Amino acid sequence: MKAIVMRGLRVSLALVLSLGLWFGSWFGAESMAVAPSQQTVTEVQVHLGNVNNELKFVPDRLEFEAGKRYKLILDNPSELKHYFTAKDFADVIWTQKVEAGNVEVKGAIHELELKPGAQAEWVFVPLKSGTFELHCSIPGHAEAGMTGQISVL
Repeated sequence: MKAIVMRGLRVSLALVLSLGLWFGSWFGAESMAVAPSQQTVTEVQVHLGNVNNELKFVPDRLEFEAGKRYKLILDNPSELKHYFTAKDFADVIWTQKVEAGNVEVKGAIHELELKPGAQAEWVFVPLKSGTFELHCSIPGHAEAGMTGQISVL
């Protein structure tokens, strides 16, 4: 009986170590002390448009580090609705949640629509590095300059 318990303990320990190595390859060894959903969050504010209804993101260049947890605070101070569209970026992140009003959304997110005066929070961990396009997908907005770039280091 003792041998079975010890064998089970070795298997469990091997499984824990294997999972640790696997997660370490995704999130970097320095992040392994804390689960991604429990890491300290770094807040980044982005305005979609402005009070003068200019078609731009402020800032229009965002930089994140793979394996770190972020809260992207999006707001729309303009009188027009806007989209935060970055599909390729969204494909290389783990989204913990998106909160808007009294609603929390979980799972894959590729685009957020913000109506005038709206605010949303997107909590995520980038998993892979790269440079990604950001734009507002409302016809004419990207062409008028509502574009940006997201970099993951």
